[in-house]
Amino acid sequence: MCVEGRNLTWTLMLLFLTGALCSQWKVNYHEQHICAVKDSSVVILCSFYYPDNLIVQSVIWGHEKYNIFDGPFIFDSKLNKTSLRFQYIGDTNHNCSLKIHQVEHNDTGKHTFRFTTNSNEGKWTGRVGSTLKVVDLSISVTKPNGNGTTKEGDSVNLTCRNSCDGSKLSAFTWFKNGEPITEGPTLYLSNMSSTNSGNYTCSLKTHTGTTSGVIHIDVEYGPKNTSVSVRPSMEADAGSNITLTCSSHANPPVENYTWFKMDDDDDIMDVGNGPVFVPGDGGQYLCSATNKHGSQNSPVFPLKIKQYWTFTRDVLIIPIIAGVSVLLIVTTVIAIGKLKSKRTRAPETDCEEDIQNTVYVNYPVFDNNQSQERTGCEEQTLELIYTAVDFHTKRKSNMEQQMASHNDDEVVYSTVCRELLNPSYVETL
Repeated sequence: MCVEGRNLTWTLMLLFLTGALCSQWKVNYHEQHICAVKDSSVVILCSFYYPDNLIVQSVIWGHEKYNIFDGPFIFDSKLNKTSLRFQYIGDTNHNCSLKIHQVEHNDTGKHTFRFTTNSNEGKWTGRVGSTLKVVDLSISVTKPNGNGTTKEGDSVNLTCRNSCDGSKLSAFTWFKNGEPITEGPTLYLSNMSSTNSGNYTCSLKTHTGTTSGVIHIDVEYGPKNTSVSVRPSMEADAGSNITLTCSSHANPPVENYTWFKMDDDDDIMDVGNGPVFVPGDGGQYLCSATNKHGSQNSPVFPLKIKQYWTFTRDVLIIPIIAGVSVLLIVTTVIAIGKLKSKRTRAPETDCEEDIQNTVYVNYPVFDNNQSQERTGCEEQTLELIYTAVDFHTKRKSNMEQQMASHNDDEVVYSTVCRELLNPSYVETL
């Protein structure tokens, strides 16, 4: 508080002394207005003064949205619980600078410094403060070919802007899909293709965390890389559920698929629509893909279908029945033939041996008038009911046959007779 003197001399001396004393309590803000990009870091440079005989006990930074005398404060050296975003980089002598990390829009406004000393009256607040403005980076888009849809071959210019810039322009880094691609305030994209589609952003070169809004570039183009694929294979069996699929890259996506078939005279016929086609037979096929920017045909696709007989139940039953019938007939004929053969001739052997122990049996019944020499029955009262001849010989040479022509030892004759009125008896010669 300044004290006025009674006379002019004392007044001038007191005013000089008072001015010197008043100037000892002071806070200087090097910039009263500061602009910063969101997510960047900003330093509020500050210096303060006080009488040399006093000792600073606490330093405090406040924001205008709170009471600058009573707080709460964004930084207080007496408190340990303060946000890490606010860093006091000054000291307790004369430097009162504050650094704010990752600036947010909530940080916008006036920031003031206050300090206290070991004197009861030794408190001071720099009410003028330093006002902070927080802005976002922005991107402006220029299309030399005019506004509207971006197509292949067009050009686009992207310019990164920092509204905090004055006479000094900021340095920028450009990103595509989050990856850095180049530096500078403007990004030039000429003779564009589908590879230029993506999300573009820019940031301050010195603060990579300061990111602009996203500009999405979508380059449109007509169908390309149109092709035909087949399932299960290019050479398939008939009836194996063959499908042809037409695929193509386009932006916007393909709106219409058309299928064609080429005949032997290279004439093209429209055979269907849609991305999937089920052919009825083999041949040369191709598809056409179309969107608003044009159309493209696929290469000719040759499809071979292997033909085969379709066997139904009726077709299978008929030959089976016929085969069984023929088998039965053949079996019957063979059986009848074997039966006749057994009746007409005796079996033969592979060793040139005649049949051994062959028995010929007859059952003739003779009248009583027949000769007893033929029957072997001595009595006329006997009746012949059974005769048998057993041959126990092997095949012999002609000479042996002549020598044995009168030898009947190896032939056994058997007869069975009976009396007409008496029991029968057996005579063996």
